[in-house]
Amino acid sequence: MHITFWGVRGSIPCPGPKTVRYGGNTACIELRFEDLARILIIDAGSGIRDLGNAMIAERTHKTPIRTDVLLTHTHWDHIIGLPFFTPIYLPDSRLTIYGPATLGDHSLKDVIGGQWSYPYFPVRQEELASHIEYVDLTEGIFDLGDGISLRTKYLNHPVLCLGYRIEHRGQIFCTVYDHEPFRNFFCADPDDAAYQDDMYRQGEQAAAEENQRIVEFSRDADLLITDAQYNGGKYTAGRSGWGHSSCEDAVALAHRAGARQVALFHHDPMRDDAQLDVLAARYHRPLGPDGPGVFFAREGIKIEL
Repeated sequence: MHITFWGVRGSIPCPGPKTVRYGGNTACIELRFEDLARILIIDAGSGIRDLGNAMIAERTHKTPIRTDVLLTHTHWDHIIGLPFFTPIYLPDSRLTIYGPATLGDHSLKDVIGGQWSYPYFPVRQEELASHIEYVDLTEGIFDLGDGISLRTKYLNHPVLCLGYRIEHRGQIFCTVYDHEPFRNFFCADPDDAAYQDDMYRQGEQAAAEENQRIVEFSRDADLLITDAQYNGGKYTAGRSGWGHSSCEDAVALAHRAGARQVALFHHDPMRDDAQLDVLAARYHRPLGPDGPGVFFAREGIKIEL
C-alpha cells in the first residue's frame, strides 16, 4: 500500500503562514495498491480538492477515473471538499461513496447530496456528470474486490462514525478517528448520593469492553492513524465528551494494539506549526523493534507499507 496525506486537520480548514508545514486542510487520505489501478480515499475534507486536481493531471490519454471514497462520518470537516473534487464533474468518472448515514431515515446520498443544492452551492446533485454509487455502511466486514478487505468499527463520537481497517496482501492499514476512549460516566464517589455500586461497576465493565474492541480492531496494524486533537491537559480541561482523543491516549492505543507505526492526526485548528513541533519533540519515536514508531501527520507525507 502507498498512503498519502492530503489533509490532516480537524474541525475547520486553517490555512495560513502558521500552519504551512503541517498543513491546514481537513481530513483526506489516499491509498493506492501495488499493481492495481485502484485508488481509495478516506474522507473528503478540504484536502480532497488538491488530490482531485492531481488525479486529473496524472491521467494519460484521458483515462476514466475510478475511485472509492470512504467517509468516516458526515461532519462538515470530513465532507466539505467533495463539491470541489474535480473528477466528480467528469462524465467518464465512476465513484463509489461509502459511509454511515447519520440523519434518521435519510440515506447517505440524501445527507451528502444536501451540499449540492442551491442554498449552498451553484450545482445540484442531479447535475453531476460522473456516475456515483452510494453505499450505506454499518459495522461489519466487506469485500471491496481486487483482494481488498474492509472491516468497519463504530467509534465513540457524537455522530455515527466508523473506523476503517483495510487489508491487502497481508498489509494492514487502520483509522481510528474521530474517536475518544470509552469512559464510565456513572458517579464514582461512594459518598455521593447519586452513587450506585451496581451501575458504577457495570459502567466500568462496559467501557473496558468497548475499549478492548477498539484495541482488537487496531491489532497489528502496519499503519494506525489515530485521533490526537488534544493533549492530556486540554482534554481533561473540558473536552471530554467531544469525541476526540489526546496524544497520550492515541499512543497508548498503538502500544496496546501492537501497531507497527502510528500517525497522530486530526490536529486542532488552533494549534500552529510551532506548537505541533513541541508535541512532536515529546512524542515522536522512530520506527524500531521496541514499540510503535510515532509521528505527527503532515500534508504531503507519503508512506509505503
